[in-house]
Amino acid sequence: MPASHRKTPESLRSTRWFGPDDLRSFGHRSRMMQLGYSESDFMGKPMIGILNTWSELNSCHAHFRERAKDVKRGVLQAGGFPVELPSLSVDESFTKPTSMLYRNMLAMETEEMIRSHPLDGVVLMGGCDKTTPGLVMGAITAGVPMIYLPAGPMLRGNYAGQKLGSGSDAWKYWDERRAGNISDAEWQGVQGGIARSAGVCMTMGTASTMTAIADAMGLTLPGASSVPAVDSGHQRMAADCGRRIVDMVWEDLTPDLIVTEASVRNAAIVAMATGCSTNAVVHLIAMARRAGVDLSLDDLDALGRVTPLIANVRPSGKDYLMEDFYYAGGLRALMAQIKDRLALDALTVTGKTMGENLIGAQVYNDDVIRPLSNPVYAEGSLAVLRGNLCPDGAVIKPAACDAKYHVHQGPALVFDSYPEMKAAIDDETLDVTPDHVLVLRNAGPLGGPGFPEWGMLPIPKALIKQGHRDMLRISDARMSGTSYGACVLHVAPESYVGGPLALLKTGDIIRLDLPNRRLDMLVDEAELEVRRAAWQAPDPRFERGWGWMFSKHVTQADKGCDFDFLERSFGAPAGEPEIY
Repeated sequence: MPASHRKTPESLRSTRWFGPDDLRSFGHRSRMMQLGYSESDFMGKPMIGILNTWSELNSCHAHFRERAKDVKRGVLQAGGFPVELPSLSVDESFTKPTSMLYRNMLAMETEEMIRSHPLDGVVLMGGCDKTTPGLVMGAITAGVPMIYLPAGPMLRGNYAGQKLGSGSDAWKYWDERRAGNISDAEWQGVQGGIARSAGVCMTMGTASTMTAIADAMGLTLPGASSVPAVDSGHQRMAADCGRRIVDMVWEDLTPDLIVTEASVRNAAIVAMATGCSTNAVVHLIAMARRAGVDLSLDDLDALGRVTPLIANVRPSGKDYLMEDFYYAGGLRALMAQIKDRLALDALTVTGKTMGENLIGAQVYNDDVIRPLSNPVYAEGSLAVLRGNLCPDGAVIKPAACDAKYHVHQGPALVFDSYPEMKAAIDDETLDVTPDHVLVLRNAGPLGGPGFPEWGMLPIPKALIKQGHRDMLRISDARMSGTSYGACVLHVAPESYVGGPLALLKTGDIIRLDLPNRRLDMLVDEAELEVRRAAWQAPDPRFERGWGWMFSKHVTQADKGCDFDFLERSFGAPAGEPEIY
């Protein structure tokens, strides 16, 4: 940054709290002394907030207590003053009904925590699915310099000499167990070997997708998203984050300079090239809208049509996991493969451009990170569908499903709730064929509630025993990024608010035409009008508290499921807090 733009100790946010010779600042200084600090520890130095989403119920972030120490070491080395603040963990594994119900809570907490405290810059420690968008959304709006520290993927899973991918192999082996093909002992062995260390899922699930998006958006140190959680390089990266954020404060390198239309487009292109989670659609749109970038489903589909998938990582890839991806060169190497498609002049947290950050990046295994001449899949990871079942859009992951379902027509088998569906698919007498289309509704943002990951509907047990492992499934739910199969997701508007999915009946014929991006129920409009007139809105899910607030203000899937009053278009962010 030019010297004229550099901050001075007098212009730090924290100096507004601690610098004046008045009663309020006397109180702030005395309370810092109560914590055991001398004025020389914190006066005139950038105060760096370390927002840590560690929790004893978040296995993905089990190493974050130690990584916070590494960040502090870096901050102190660079002449800053580190303070650690606990943040809502939003763990994926244990939160019911879904962690997505609380993403916006983390975003609100992050924004208000930054704004209301004497922080000059922040290190955002996240990784588990919703923590990346939640932290980034809040920090974008708060507007102080920030850097994102990804949790990193866990080690490869292993059982009986087989590499296991978290999530993906759980679904695979569960189907085999339901079919009677593996024993209880084998099932227990998979259970103990599928998650072997701290860190996020080591498949290209939502966690690794979202940290890659943050990386490609310029919000992490270059390539930080690929470093395994328990690698010593992760400790070094954490300390580097601490050192770099102090410099970012002096440079006044704020998020609005980094999260731009160009960097959002970079992130979307990289997401497609990695084989990203379908959840990327919801989160990337929400993050972009916080920055005032109008990213739409159609924009993402257009990029998906022209961006080849070149990361051979499960579940879209067939052979490798994130640890292999790291050893093959990581995200920098992948981005170097597609650099001609990227805005290389986009600014990043390093203070350099994306193009400068990619200098020297190399691919060390071209089966893991494929050249453009040999992609895993010719188009990108995601496709957006339209039609009379989803006028506002739906999403499918073409590379992760059997190609025979790209064009498919069959009768609907409709379920109104997850318990109803679960009971039916385990009934071996269920009247179902491989041509049927399983449909789950009332599972969207409001109907779930919270937009749960129920969209990878299990294959009916009767079909599993016949050897079938895929069929067309449609829902207004999401699915885990580690999932796979012919699953149409995020149907909008959702059925709970009267979207067309609410009008569908068992036996209606559904047609999917992926090449033409169409999803329709073959029911004439006159009949649909009769059904629409008879539809009755369901009772509210919540009558008080967070759930009530969520239900009143969450937007639909195609708009990112942010709260309407938090989007940039709603109004200007609150200014700096008054200090008297």
